[in-house]
Order: sequence, then structure tokens, then C-alpha cells
Amino acid sequence: MTSLTVQQVTPEMVRPILARHLLTDGLPIVLDLERSQGVRLYDQLTGRELIDFFGFFASSAVGMNHPKMLNDAAFRKRLMEAALNKVTNSDIYTVHMARFVQTFERVGIPEYLPYAFFIDGGALAVENALKAAFDWKVRKNFRKGYRREVGHRVLHFDQAFHGRTGYTLSLTNTFDPRKTQYFPKFDWPRVINPKLTFPLTEENLERTQQLEALALRQAKQYFYEYKDDIACIIIEPIQAEGGDNHFRPEFLQALRTLADENDALLIFDEVQTGVGITGAFWAHQALGVQPDLIAFGKKTQVCGILASRRLDEVEDNVFHVPSRLNSTWGGNLADMVRFDRILEIIEEDHLVAHAAQVGAYLLQRLEEMAQTLPFMSNVRGRGLMCAFDLPTTAFRDAVRQQSLEEGVIVLGCGERSIRFRPPLIITEEEIDEGLRRLRRALERVAHLQPWSK
Repeated sequence: MTSLTVQQVTPEMVRPILARHLLTDGLPIVLDLERSQGVRLYDQLTGRELIDFFGFFASSAVGMNHPKMLNDAAFRKRLMEAALNKVTNSDIYTVHMARFVQTFERVGIPEYLPYAFFIDGGALAVENALKAAFDWKVRKNFRKGYRREVGHRVLHFDQAFHGRTGYTLSLTNTFDPRKTQYFPKFDWPRVINPKLTFPLTEENLERTQQLEALALRQAKQYFYEYKDDIACIIIEPIQAEGGDNHFRPEFLQALRTLADENDALLIFDEVQTGVGITGAFWAHQALGVQPDLIAFGKKTQVCGILASRRLDEVEDNVFHVPSRLNSTWGGNLADMVRFDRILEIIEEDHLVAHAAQVGAYLLQRLEEMAQTLPFMSNVRGRGLMCAFDLPTTAFRDAVRQQSLEEGVIVLGCGERSIRFRPPLIITEEEIDEGLRRLRRALERVAHLQPWSK
């Protein structure tokens, strides 16, 4: 009888082991899961500390090893119970899941979005929001007298990122073609995105309003051409990967009106804008426009959708008929338990209000930097969801790389933007420290690379 030998994996072995089977094009660090704390991440290869301005692609709500999670014995017991055996939440219910839903209901579910569905993955959340809309629209059209399925199109926008799965591939169209290239896609109607340009001068505002009028004309033309075949309008309240593109609340309200006038559903993709980062729990709350459905993910740990009672205009909608929306796991129970505790921390520590406060400070500091660094432009933000532009894609990419050398992690987006996605717990002092490191990177790249304003 032979026994298996458990091999010790050292930090130096991580990338070679992974590279045998995976494309290891991630950051050149090995995260120290034990030592990292809050927004300070440690690299096990070098022992270096890095300030986290990227938040694991916007998914880190309260940073690493939050003491209210680490030192909470009852929470850790629930987490172990949920992680030890993977339960199929769609059919087998638990106290842990009910506890999570109750907390989510209290802290994060708006009264006007009572229906919920959980699944693993933000793109799959968007997919199921679309399925809910298709079902709703086709059934409505049958009631109108259609004898075939009509209601299978989605109105969407330039520079959108909604995922990389089946339906979402037809919607995603950011500056990186590799995400959708050569994969089959539906020919769904797409209109321009009338994004704001900052600072918001009279000239920039007038230009945006002209673009809004054009976008609405395009949308109305598509509704005229396709008539009852457009089931929904989908938009990110702030387009994230497409360039941190902000929209005026008036434009989003016009989309709300357009959806109502054409018997379509309005879907907000809040996978990246949700859970406090904009200074409101959901970005649409800060913008003052209520959607019919939202897709959520990232900071929520478990992904899914919330839907309004407008879907009850169709009696047999997907929230009332079994197996219309479903999956084996129905979301991950360990993720639900983790988010349950994160929600409590957000509530106890007033982290949504905190994000609004420190986000305003971050935006102010970036605007001050732009006044002394002429290659920075279009500084923008809502809460901690901030960004700025650099002269070229190559300049931006060099800044990202140099930032790692200086000890801060930032993200790119769009064609030439740097975006910020720090955890909600970040302080003004940590912002200052991270920006000092980022400034060194910016100045270093500007010294080495030619640029023009």
C-alpha cells in the first residue's frame, strides 16, 4: 500500500505550476493571503506591500482580512459549514441562505425590486436578466395576437461591457476586440453612448446634450424598425470597462420613458457599480432612475438579478413558473455567507456614506494632480468610482506597469483611461499614500515617453 506525498508549494513555484496548464498573464505577484490587510496587499515573492486601488476588479468590498470577519467566530463557523459541502441552493434550502437573504433584504434590496435570482458570475446574471425580459416580451406579444415568438432583441450601447458568455457577447463592444472576436453574435441594435466629458463646462455639456438627442433618435428609429421585437434596453449606469463613461441622469430618465412608451423593460447592469462604490448602495439610486431589473455581482460575491413588479404584467413570468430561471447551484452558499457578513459590516460601519465622503476626497485630489500634470485629463468620478485619461493607450499601459514598481495597483479601462476601484474601507490617508506612489509612476513615464496635450 502506497501513501500519497503532499508536496509543499512555495511562492516561487506558483507561476511555473500554473503555467503548465494556464495562460499566466496576471499580475506578477503571489498574494499573501494571511499578511494582507485592508487595502494593503503583500507579495509573497518579494515581501513588498502594494496599495490596492483595483479591489480585485471591483469585487473587494471591505478589503483583505477585515477584523470583523477574521475575529467573528460565529461567522467563521457558518462559512466553514457552507464551504465544506457545496449545496444546490435551487432545491435544498438552509438557514444560512435564509439568513443571507434576510440581511440582503434589509441592507441592499430596494422595495421596488422584490424578485431575486442567484447564480455564479456577473455575465450569467446579465444573461438571466435578458431571459426574464425575453419571456416577458414574447408573452406580451402573444397576448397582442402574434402567432410566433417576437421579442428577442436587445437595445444596447457603444463601449458597453456586459460579459463574455452567449447573449452578452452580442452586447460587449469595448476597445479590446479580443473579448468578442470570432465568436458568433446576434445582430442586436446598438446606439451611441452620450458620455459626459469633464470638466463639465458649458461647451462639454452642450456637446453631451447633442449626443443624447442623437442617441435617442437612433433608439427611437430602432423601435420603429423592429416594433415589438425589442424586449429591453440595457445599460451600465456608469460604463466601466468601456472607459468609466458617465451619463446624465436626464438621459437615463429618457431611457426610462422610452422603455415605458415602447413596452420594453429597462435593465441596469450594476455588476461593477453596485454595493456602495458610487456613494449609494446602487448607482441608479444616486442617479434617481428606477429600472425594471438590475444585474449584480463582484462586491456581492454571489451574483444575480433583482426585478420589479412590472414583470407581473405577465402572470406566468419567470419568477412564478418553475425552471424558467435556474441552475444547479443557484449561487454559491459560501459566497452568500461571506456577503451576509459584508452587508452587516457595510451597515454597521456606514460604508456607503464613507465611500461618498472619501470618494469626493479622491476626486478632489485627482483634480489637483491634473492641474500640475498636464498629461492628465477628463478627471471624473462618483463616489470611489473615479478615473482619468492619459494621452495614449501606450502611455496608460506604461503607467499601469510602472505603478506596480512604485507599489500601487491600478486598472485601465477604455482606450486610455486609468480607473480606481478601491475597497469601501479605504481612508483619506491611504488615498494620499497611494496617489503619491501613482504620481511617481506618472512622472516617470512622462519623462520616458513623448506626449502632447
